[in-house]
Amino acid sequence: MESSNAASGGSTRREATRQKLYEAAVTLIAEQGFSATTVDEIAERAGVAKGTVYYNFASKSVLFEELLRHGVGLLTVSLREAAEQTARQGGDKVDALDAMIRAGLVFIERYPSFTQLYVAELWRTNRAWQSTLMVVRQQAVAVVEGVLREGVESGEFSDEIDVPLTAAALVGMVLVAALDWQSFQPERSLDDVHAALSRLLQGRVSGRR
Repeated sequence: MESSNAASGGSTRREATRQKLYEAAVTLIAEQGFSATTVDEIAERAGVAKGTVYYNFASKSVLFEELLRHGVGLLTVSLREAAEQTARQGGDKVDALDAMIRAGLVFIERYPSFTQLYVAELWRTNRAWQSTLMVVRQQAVAVVEGVLREGVESGEFSDEIDVPLTAAALVGMVLVAALDWQSFQPERSLDDVHAALSRLLQGRVSGRR
């Protein structure tokens, strides 16, 4: 039992260290770019020794790749939980999509630097982690695809909907609108932005008035 507790404690400490490294890396890279950011700076910002970075990650590139996995993974969980909670409450598929939009906005408000990095990396094709980025992106989009497919099967949505493209468009709408909000309209509240996107969703996807 003691060894089990020790192992659990070690795992918890390592996760806490990794979280500090993720936060330091995402902030620095957002500020000055990937190439200009050094492992020394990441370690200093995280308040750990340089060797700690390499103990947890083989290189800066591996750290960034894992950062993408971690961040998009958090977003995916948020979207899935929003859809599942809506279903438990008896909501329809438009309600689920609306809840996912809000969950996405909440995530972006909490992690603006990560979101900026994620969107920027989507446009780059020469990175070592490009294939990983595509995989984790698809995991997030797949959650939206699932709700759309269920809506088509139930007759709530038109069977003419291109599910993969519509799902990607909805995720993209949230990302771009939220970045515009954060960068150019910070005076708006999350509720304001959600309300605007919610009206767009209801008018363009379900046809409801």
